[in-house]
Formats: sequence, C-alpha cells, structure tokens
Amino acid sequence: MRVQYTKPGRLPDSDLKKLNHGLWMDGKALLPAKVRWQNDDQLSFTLREGKKRQIRRMCDMVGLKVLGLKRVRIGRVKLGNLPEGQWRYLAPDEQF
Repeated sequence: MRVQYTKPGRLPDSDLKKLNHGLWMDGKALLPAKVRWQNDDQLSFTLREGKKRQIRRMCDMVGLKVLGLKRVRIGRVKLGNLPEGQWRYLAPDEQF
C-alpha cells in the first residue's frame, strides 16, 4: 500500500508500533496486525480481522494518507492476477 506522511519528517517508530498493536476503533481494541515498511512510501499490512475501512482508518490515526491500496491475499489464498470484481474456484491444494 502506498502512503504519504501528512506531518513534517517521517512516521515515528512509536506510531509504527501503534499500527502493529495499540489502536482502538469504534470503542474496541484492534487485534494485533503485522505492519512493516516495504520501501520509503509503501507499507505491508497483515490483518487478523477486517473491519470496514480498517487500514485507511488506522493510517489516518497516525497521520498517514493512503495513496493506493491493493489486497494480495485473503487468508492463505493468493489473489495473483485475479481481475477486480471477479472470482475463481479454489485449487485442490488451497484451503480457505
């Protein structure tokens, strides 16, 4: 996912830690997430739950603006080059 920090400088490490564990949404603590930098403007998120617009809302809480967001897998199933809005049958070795 491509992001832009809306404050001067870079996102503090303490805010990256908040993204991983420590944010609340709709009055409830979020389950821990795995969030890491891929490069200077791209983050990778691995969530154990998926609330409505969760990633965008989490980023907003720490001053990040989401410029682009792409889902690459659901559970253990990699989406690959599946077009937006399309579906496919699971392969024999896939389990959801």
